[in-house]
Amino acid sequence: MYRDRGGGGSSKGGDTSDRKRINDSVDKFPEKSSPSTSRSKGNAVTMPSNSAVTTGKNIDHRDNRSSVDINTSKNKCSDEESETDSEASDVSGSDGDDTSWISWFCNLRGNEFFCEVDDEYIQDDFNLCGLSSQVPYYDYALDLILDVESSHGDMFTEEQNELVESAAEMLYGLIHVRYVLTSKGMAAMLEKYKNYDFGRCPRVFCSGQPCLPVGQSDIPRSSTVKIYCPKCEDIHYPRSKYQGNIDGAYFGTTFPHLFFMTYGHLKPQKPAQSYIPRVFGYKIHKL
Repeated sequence: MYRDRGGGGSSKGGDTSDRKRINDSVDKFPEKSSPSTSRSKGNAVTMPSNSAVTTGKNIDHRDNRSSVDINTSKNKCSDEESETDSEASDVSGSDGDDTSWISWFCNLRGNEFFCEVDDEYIQDDFNLCGLSSQVPYYDYALDLILDVESSHGDMFTEEQNELVESAAEMLYGLIHVRYVLTSKGMAAMLEKYKNYDFGRCPRVFCSGQPCLPVGQSDIPRSSTVKIYCPKCEDIHYPRSKYQGNIDGAYFGTTFPHLFFMTYGHLKPQKPAQSYIPRVFGYKIHKL
């Protein structure tokens, strides 16, 4: 369903062209069952018909071959089928089926700010309350995030698949902003904070203080993500242009402040120095 896991960027920010394409294609999608039903169906596997065995049953009685030859032929066909199944399994494994969509998405370039949300959290409908009205193709997007096989996947056009992928990224972001306010989410973001995954404050007197992501609005498509420095208590643009394209609503206005309320021992002291502009050694009082 989703793009090749080997690379490629994800759609970020608030591109209005996505909304126009979504509106143009909304009537082309087939009916979808409820999310609880779609999650319970699991990954359906259709077993191929055993053509070799069927051929063995419809043996022409006029054939003068011995029963030993027939049994040998059957065993040979079975061996060939086993080898084919084994090769198919190897191919599917090499395609990255062991990597979940969530891991793939969080490892994309520019998505370093995201932590991996637990499947159990996403499967609880209470945690997703109200999101179905905000995200187009909600059921398909949820199935994609949870790696649930969709019976309509092969019926979608390439454009429709792209719309579902875009909706899945938006849905994951809106789930993420709720998850990072939980104890598990805080712990996951703490590890990333200790590894400086969110960058450092660019101010000289903050001495490389590690920062946290923050949004200037809780409304999607309002502004991009910024980084909050707890030392100077100011916000700055991320250094990476890829990270700077992430929607700030996927982290929200509350997260960094609740984080330092939870982990109070990590709250740094304000810088003791501040820059003073001078001209020929004299302080400038007015510019």
